Amino acid sequence: MPSPIQGFEGVNNNDNQILTGSAVLPPDTNGDVGPNHYVQWVNNSFAIWNKSGTLLYGPAAGNTLWSGFGGACQTQNDGDPIVLYDPLADRWLMSQFALPDYPNGPFYQCIAVSQTPDPTGAWHRYAFLAHNTKMNDYPKFGVWPDGYYMSVNQFSSSGAYAGAGAFVFDRANMLAGNPATFQYFDLDLVNPNFGGMLPSDLDGAKPPPAGSPNYFVEVDDSSLIAPSDALRIWEFHVDWTTPANSTFGFSGQPNTVLSTGAFDPNMCSSNPPVNCIPQPGTTRKLDAISDRLMYRLQYRNFGTHESLVVNHTVDVDGADHAGIRWYELRDPGGAPTIYQQGTYAPDANHRWMGSIAMDGNGNMALGYSVSSGTVYPSIRYTGRLTSDPLGTMPQGESTLMAGGGSQEHSSSRWGDYSMMAVDPVDDCTFWYTQEYYQTTSSADWRTRIGSFKFPFCSNPNLSTAVERASSSTATPGQILTYTLSLTNTSTLDASSARLTDTLPLSLTYVSGSASDGAVYVASTRAITWTGVVTAGSALSVTYSAVITSPLDNGSLITNAATIYDGVNAPFETAPVTTTISSSPNLSASAKRVSSVSASPGGVLTYTVTLSNTGNMNAYSARLTDTLPITLTYSPGSTTGGAIYTTATRTITWMGVVTAGSALSLTYSAVITSPLSIVATITNVATIYDGVNPAFETVAVTTTVTPTIWRLSIPYLAKNHAAGW
Repeated sequence: MPSPIQGFEGVNNNDNQILTGSAVLPPDTNGDVGPNHYVQWVNNSFAIWNKSGTLLYGPAAGNTLWSGFGGACQTQNDGDPIVLYDPLADRWLMSQFALPDYPNGPFYQCIAVSQTPDPTGAWHRYAFLAHNTKMNDYPKFGVWPDGYYMSVNQFSSSGAYAGAGAFVFDRANMLAGNPATFQYFDLDLVNPNFGGMLPSDLDGAKPPPAGSPNYFVEVDDSSLIAPSDALRIWEFHVDWTTPANSTFGFSGQPNTVLSTGAFDPNMCSSNPPVNCIPQPGTTRKLDAISDRLMYRLQYRNFGTHESLVVNHTVDVDGADHAGIRWYELRDPGGAPTIYQQGTYAPDANHRWMGSIAMDGNGNMALGYSVSSGTVYPSIRYTGRLTSDPLGTMPQGESTLMAGGGSQEHSSSRWGDYSMMAVDPVDDCTFWYTQEYYQTTSSADWRTRIGSFKFPFCSNPNLSTAVERASSSTATPGQILTYTLSLTNTSTLDASSARLTDTLPLSLTYVSGSASDGAVYVASTRAITWTGVVTAGSALSVTYSAVITSPLDNGSLITNAATIYDGVNAPFETAPVTTTISSSPNLSASAKRVSSVSASPGGVLTYTVTLSNTGNMNAYSARLTDTLPITLTYSPGSTTGGAIYTTATRTITWMGVVTAGSALSLTYSAVITSPLSIVATITNVATIYDGVNPAFETVAVTTTVTPTIWRLSIPYLAKNHAAGW
């Protein structure tokens, strides 16, 4: 493993003594790194450094953040703290619980969110009443796009375990400084053995797919929850608009149970585990805390896959020999699998209290405490490269801080957690914080903060690439312009960068529209660009395409580009979607009659032309024409599939009129005979395109003139000669 880049002292127990008047044990060692700062909070004290190790603020009491706020969060400084950098918002989150009437309630969770990227500046402060009767112990947080998620182990005022609790806080309103709420699931009645969960905490600039739930994971030995050693995964779906729609797993049961390789969590052959870790120069042994996952449950979206990494302490050989079991889970939102798992215990020393994370290239680092009868409790780390065999940590071991003493306090408690973080600037540099002792004492613990990185991580990084469309809604025939933005967040040029964007079939490339040297290849329907994206720079490629006509209303045009930086695996940008707004239009349809004047007994032929001038097919077009009473349908005269219904005297036709086309229907009828007066036959058709309101065609008329019959009577003269 590479040697440390930075290494400096963090908060120590003497700081707690000075600031709060009392020392505490064990240290809850926790800290995170941002673009310009490292923030650490241990028990009751926190401090802020720049990334060169220069102290900028503190150490200060934790409840300093709530000075002037009032209530329990101002008056209490009870610890179990968490510090997280929110990479999506470029803000900070800091939290501890407040127990003003411990062991009785009420029990509060105090959360502060920085108003700017600068953690030494102003904060939005919140005090949430977590529960009136259940203590919110061991709170662990995860940053997610739709909320700040928290897991807790709950306890009653008598000290009895009272089940797992899962919370989510309204991140959007907290970032804005608005009033905020939380949602909560109590799993005690679901299964009282659930506990030690961790929420997923994202790293990297690429967020989870839109709408992804936060993932909660716990580890269970088969002796606690049968039938096998397993990881249990819950999906926490939050609905801030309708909280009743929020869900946690399947009615509190996990969405997925993954059987793991067999492990033994029972250090000292005891359940719960007790004190088994030896130290030099003392018979006092340390607590391994092997009954739960260790912070964090880190999440990454690599585009091609999503990963979760986590660890816990196990007895590696049945002889109370502590080692670290670690996992990489993949596809948590689809069909979750344990992609790889391993146990790190390379020698007879004991390793525990781990924290694991993955850099932007998929390399892993695992930090932990190490101790034995000859090795004072020290801080070390190991790791693996993406090219290493699965399930192994073969990169050796480096020391962040060698301990110089043992802990002799009768509680034997050694930390509750530590934290491995990844620098958001290069997405390569790991930052780890953990406790150690400089000299043997009861509780004079110290903490160390250090950084390191794999040299192989000095690769280009285009993982923040994004594609945007000029419009989220459009009509057929409209031109869409796509913009692909590439930003190289690494310190190394992407000298062989490549972009490929294959056009959806519903788009036709606009010749010559590709910018910055991109070209369109007609045979593959792909826009391609190759070139250099220098370290720390950004460039954009644009092109335009015409939306095919017709397209159905509500159709989706989804597009994503494939990005390759020349070193790391290619990945797809988040899909960009345009929704089509279209409609048929038969308003230009018309009706004609074969003659505007006729006589009774004559035959009239009607022609109806249906013309669709819209940008969508009229899939459910309908024509209805009721014959006037002065007409009698000529059997068999309809064309185009129209039918005549005698009972209603109606011609009807139903079918499809494709966009941009027209079709004609005809039928004939005989004029009633006789007619005694001049009459006008008026006829209209009703047309419906399946979407818009039905309408009538312009009326056509025929004037019917009856035939006037003239009777000629010959004149008969009286013939007197004949004797008349």
